[in-house]
Amino acid sequence: MLPDNPKIIMRKATFSKEALPRGRITVDTSNADEINPPESEDFPELTPRGPLPPSISVLGIDMLANENKKVHNTSKYKETNLIVRRNKEFFIVIKFDQPFKKTLGSWLGRVVESRGNMAVVGITPNAKCIIGRFRTFVVVVTDYGKQRTPRNTDTDFYVLFNPWDPADQVYMPNETDRQEYVMNDVGIIYNGEFKNITTRTWNFGQFEQGMLDACLMVLDFGKVPILYRGNATEVARQGSALINSLDDKGVLVGNWTGDYSIGTAPTAWTGSPEILLKYAKNGGVPVCFAQCWVFAGVLNTFMRCLGVPTRVVTNYCSAHDNTGNLKTDIMLDEDGRVDRSKTRDSVWNYHCWNEVFMKRPDLPDKYSGWQVIDCTPQETSDGLFRCGPTSVNAIREGELSYPFDARFVFAEVRDLEMLLEVFHFSGHDDLTSLLCPQLNSDVIYHQCDKYGNSKTIYVDPAYVGKLIITKRPNSQTYDNITTNYKYAEGSDQDKQTMSNAENRGVPPRELPTGDSGVDIELQADTVQMGEDFTLTLNITNQSSKPSTVNATVSGCIVYYTGVTSKIFKMDKYTSAVEPRGTAKVKINIQAKDYMANLVEQSNLLFVVFGQVQETGAAISKMRVVTLKPPELTIKVSGVPRVGRDLAVTMSFRNPYSFILKNIQLRLDGPGLTLTKIAPGGTLQYTDTIIPQAPGKKVLIGCLDCPALRQVTNHLEIIVQP
Repeated sequence: MLPDNPKIIMRKATFSKEALPRGRITVDTSNADEINPPESEDFPELTPRGPLPPSISVLGIDMLANENKKVHNTSKYKETNLIVRRNKEFFIVIKFDQPFKKTLGSWLGRVVESRGNMAVVGITPNAKCIIGRFRTFVVVVTDYGKQRTPRNTDTDFYVLFNPWDPADQVYMPNETDRQEYVMNDVGIIYNGEFKNITTRTWNFGQFEQGMLDACLMVLDFGKVPILYRGNATEVARQGSALINSLDDKGVLVGNWTGDYSIGTAPTAWTGSPEILLKYAKNGGVPVCFAQCWVFAGVLNTFMRCLGVPTRVVTNYCSAHDNTGNLKTDIMLDEDGRVDRSKTRDSVWNYHCWNEVFMKRPDLPDKYSGWQVIDCTPQETSDGLFRCGPTSVNAIREGELSYPFDARFVFAEVRDLEMLLEVFHFSGHDDLTSLLCPQLNSDVIYHQCDKYGNSKTIYVDPAYVGKLIITKRPNSQTYDNITTNYKYAEGSDQDKQTMSNAENRGVPPRELPTGDSGVDIELQADTVQMGEDFTLTLNITNQSSKPSTVNATVSGCIVYYTGVTSKIFKMDKYTSAVEPRGTAKVKINIQAKDYMANLVEQSNLLFVVFGQVQETGAAISKMRVVTLKPPELTIKVSGVPRVGRDLAVTMSFRNPYSFILKNIQLRLDGPGLTLTKIAPGGTLQYTDTIIPQAPGKKVLIGCLDCPALRQVTNHLEIIVQP
């Protein structure tokens, strides 16, 4: 005989304000009567004399992990525990020691079916539920007392954001976009320079074993309040702070010095799992080292793993102002060479940040959608080094009064306040060497005489902010999203944007004055590192009279951050140009002049200073040439099959006359194997991996050493069942 009114209680979750250890969110079961009080205040809390009637007991709980994961789009996660998404019902089976009578107390779900000794229960997490790891308990309440199942980690489950559900803050309506920005675990990060865009395949690996717990640990180590974890805006904001190590001992340490002897060079990483798993395993000790694309790649993994649609964005020609004068100033000496001692500003070849897709309940509806977040340490926001989320649409319209950090991001796409990036491991003389990237800053060329006097010789309003791109969904090509951030220069919409910004305290932009009547362009084809090449100087006479132009071309080694190193080339040319005509000057660049002085990422900066003899008018332009590194080859032997050994060989031929020392080879691939690191000095490396799942997989290889960076490649394979 069953006792009267047996009840099954699914406990409400109550949480402390601080993060719990190990990334788990526990259900409080200590105050059952507060959740399900007796129906009568006269309910006697007495223990009856004599033997108790038989009571129903729970024998087991089946979380139906595989079945639930399929309908919740979480099957790709390697964790064996159940993973579900907000506002979507999942089912569990509770097995009792006797038939279950279908009567419930205060149940936070529903009994779908009762079959003999088993009950199928449906549970729907709230659309605003906090994300994290929950514990599952079943409590049977009868007139004679309560019985709670013991703790069983196998019945723990995770709740994530749900971009498939319109009620969730991160809802994304297009399935193709969801597959790219949530489910794709291998992506492309763009670098190089805007006339020679190069790619770097990156293993986001958000579904790999241990990654979900590692991402939750990032929140825990950062002491993110539990109540923040149901708000995608707050999670994105906290993530932009916690992926860098400043202030809060976050995941990655930035380093732009070229000395990575106590850690891993930023160019050597192939993906995020190795970094995040190391951070979690070591108890929150920051991982060394990162630069902008590594920060962006890891933040992308963090947000996608938690269910937020995210993408990596690259901005080409990012201006960085060290002097705080609202402009990018390039100082030339009397001969037209860049004066390194006086030039404190620079233009980065590229800068990477992230965008997250979400509704912004705190903003007008039109400012929902893509939001900028940037975890490369730059300027503090509310006391921490972080940036965003701020609406891309609001930036385009010049609406800077909305949170978060709208003025800062506008500085990345327009010419307003130049906010200094934090100096950290930069190896330069002052604390302002790392700068806020921008898109529309004017580049101002000054010339100094031998007495130290300087004059402005040319203003180039078009060099900075050339291009903003991101990977196109379901494609290996890129999307040009520049117009998402700003209207066409000089258009009515652009003028309205600047008017809106000026109404909010942004100083008006100074446009160039005067016209030399001559335009100069530096042109170079794709250049293989270690080869001679030709640089073409195109001089166009835009006037109706003949012009004679004296031009000085200087070439120097440059970091991708625009910081210059050794000058290796200095030539002067004189060219007569017909009215409305173009003269071409061929400049031979020899490998022996630049190879011995290369720095990481192998960039050459050429600056031309031209002066028209007839008018005395001056013009100056610059061009970065990125040298293409030698090839790394990846091959597999045999047919890739699930559960079977697969031999993978990476090989590299040193094309140079000098010895490459301290070589490190990395082999990485989600769903294939953990990251492998070959011993130093090896130029061929063979390893055996075991594919874990069928379908298209990507192997990512990287060779890195102090004398040669950015040698990467990838290989797509089809794994058979």
